[in-house]
Parts: sequence; C-alpha cells; structure tokens
Amino acid sequence: MTYAGPGRGWLVRLVIAFAFAQGAVSMARPAVSYRALALGADARAVGVIAAVYALLPLFAAVPLGRRTDHGRCAPLLPVGVALIAVGCALSGTAGSLPAMAAWSGVMGLGHLAFVIGAQSIVARQSAPAEQDRNFGHFTIGASLGQLVGPIATGLLVSGHDGALSRTSAAALLVSAAVAAFSFTSLWRIERRDTLPVREEPGTGTGAGAGTGPGTGPGTAAKVPVHRILRTRGVPAGMFTSLAVLSATDILTAYLPVVGEHRGIAPTTIGLLLSLRAAATIACRLVMTPMIRLLGRTALLVLSCLAAALLCAGIAVPLPAWALGILLAALGFCLGVGQPLSMTTVVQAAPDEARSTALALRLTGNRLGQVAAPATAGLAAGLAGTAAPFAMLGVLLLIASAAAARPLRGGGGAEQGVVGGGRESGYQTSDTARESRSG
Repeated sequence: MTYAGPGRGWLVRLVIAFAFAQGAVSMARPAVSYRALALGADARAVGVIAAVYALLPLFAAVPLGRRTDHGRCAPLLPVGVALIAVGCALSGTAGSLPAMAAWSGVMGLGHLAFVIGAQSIVARQSAPAEQDRNFGHFTIGASLGQLVGPIATGLLVSGHDGALSRTSAAALLVSAAVAAFSFTSLWRIERRDTLPVREEPGTGTGAGAGTGPGTGPGTAAKVPVHRILRTRGVPAGMFTSLAVLSATDILTAYLPVVGEHRGIAPTTIGLLLSLRAAATIACRLVMTPMIRLLGRTALLVLSCLAAALLCAGIAVPLPAWALGILLAALGFCLGVGQPLSMTTVVQAAPDEARSTALALRLTGNRLGQVAAPATAGLAAGLAGTAAPFAMLGVLLLIASAAAARPLRGGGGAEQGVVGGGRESGYQTSDTARESRSG
C-alpha cells in the first residue's frame, strides 16, 4: 500500500467538510423531531421517523463499499453533501409525517455516502501507525458538527405562540445551507497515487497496492461478505460502533422529547447536546495518551461500561445543571468508540476489502439506527420517555463485553496501539500486511 506521506492538508480539508456535513445533520435531526411534534407526532412516531433516516443506507452501504474498494472514494463526497442538503430542505417544507420520514431517509443516504467515501480515504491514505490518530482527528469533524448543530437548532426553534412548526422548518432550511458549505473543502482530498491497482492476469497484483497517477480502478476478485464478517476483530468492532452510535442517535432524537416532558426549553436542550459533543472532541484530542496508558481494548471496554451507567442515569429526573454534568461525562466516554472501532475494522479486514469492511460497519450502524429508535419509541410509549435511556445502558453493557473478547482471546499481554505498536490480536495480520506493502 502506498500512503499519502507526511503532508496532512487533505485530512484538514476532509475534517472541515465533515464538520459542515455533520453540522447540517446535527441541526436537522432534532429539528425533524420538533417539526414532527408540531405536526402531531407522538413519541412512537418520532422513533419511526428517526429509524427511516437509517433505512435507505441499510441497503446501500455494501454496494457503495464494493465500488470504493476498486475505484475512487472522492466522488462520493459531493454526492453525499447534495443528498444531505436536499433531504434537509425538503424535510423543512414537508407537510405530513410520511413525507418527513421519506426526506429524512434521503438525508441519511447522503450522510452514508459521504462517510463511506471519507473513511475510505482516511484508511487508504494513512500508514498503519497513523490510523488511530488520523481516524481520531477525522471524527473531530463529526464532533464539531455535533457541537454547533444542536446549539443552532436550539436558537432557531421556538414553540412560543404556536410557532414550533414554522421555526423548526426554518432550522431545517438553514441546515441545508450549512451542508452546502462542505463543497468549499472538497478539493484535492484524494491522492491519485493511493488508488487501487488494476489487476492484470497472471501478475498477482491486488487491489491493496498503490499505483501511479492515471491508473484505473482495480478489478481484483471481491472478498465474500461472510469472510469479512468472520474475520477476528471485525464483529466486535462493528457491534461496539453500533452501540455507541445508537446512544448518540437516541440522545439527539429523544432529548428534545425529554425536554418537552420535563419543561426544559429547546435552547437549553441544544446547549446540553452541544456540551456532550464538546466533551467528545476533548476525548479525541487526548486519544493517543489514553491508548498509551490503557491499550485499545481496555479503553474500549472501560468507556462502554462507563457510558452504560451514565445513559441509565438520564432516566432519573435530574435538574438541567446535573443533566449537563452527566451528558459531559457521557460525551467523553462515547468519544472513544467510533475512531477505535474504525481502526479495529480496517486493521482486521483483508487489504482488498477495507472499504467493504468499513461499509459493513456502517451497515451495522444503520441497522442499529433503524432498530434502536423504533425500539426506543416502543419503550417510550409503554414506560415513558426515560425508558430509551435505560435501554441504551443495557446495549452499552453488551458492547463492553463484546469489546473485551479480543483481549480474552489474544492469549497474551496487550500491547496497545500507539505509533507502530499493536495489540497481540492483530499482530500477525498487520505484520503480513506491512510486509506486502513494503
């Protein structure tokens, strides 16, 4: 594999574009909930609309990953941004709950396309020793969007004097404009010399090798999905990512509902969601020393365990200031799962199927985004608005156990992953991969 060298201007531009795209989605998700409430939705309907956001991506992820494994990643970025902007704008003009659900699905498809392309670029242009750091920095873009987006929604949305329908629609139209700003950074992100090589008959070259400029997309044989899913480390990374994203997603969709029931203003809810995102940014800025201190597996296990307890704490009727402290701690713990699960999946997967493995991880994420909000809506309808957060606590406890499996199965002391070091569970495959790429 040919990597992109010491320059990281491409990563800075990618982080900026991701911040705008994620900012638009983070504005739109709570605004969709508020607009649905204004149109007469109950907690169950809000859960269904949140689930539809993930439904279209559920079927599109693997085909997009296959395409990216053997071709360019960058074209997915502007397509994704355009779909996000269209989904946001038309959600704001929709006058019925089914129409809102449909356009929410378009927004989710755009977000998926952008993320598959962006994650594949990071995996392809980062040396193995840089992947933890680069994925951590990449996800800071998402956290920046999650920091600013809810604050903007809280400032724009008002329910006074029956204005909720109008103000939530305005927030969705503004989020479409925010998404469009991503286009300003989508230039010179993907390097031509990191494209997959075209396999010639009898040469033995594969899709994982780098090529010079002008080389076409690779045509190497596809790795079966079942083989990727059976690769040690991939299932645990997928489930951890699913649980952490489900927690973030339900927080975004259901904290406005909790606020409505507890009398917390939309502005305060926006600030609380942004406080959670700020804590996630802080976590990712100190990711490397935490990995050095604890090792990747132990850090994943402890963060999921702490997040489970904190999620369950949201079910308790706390004052706004105490809820803010709890959400800050929760945001810090949830900041670990996404970047480390990306690195785990990339390093465990076969070279020629890294984008497909990342797409499978995103498929798992979207499956969680379909099932978790729908289940949360059912739980909220049966047991009240606090029930979804107790459900999240259980899900994160299971994720903590799943993240511990590579540690128990490794058969030796954990080495951690900082710089060139790796956990014993990935040592053999990574060493072979580096020998092939050297």
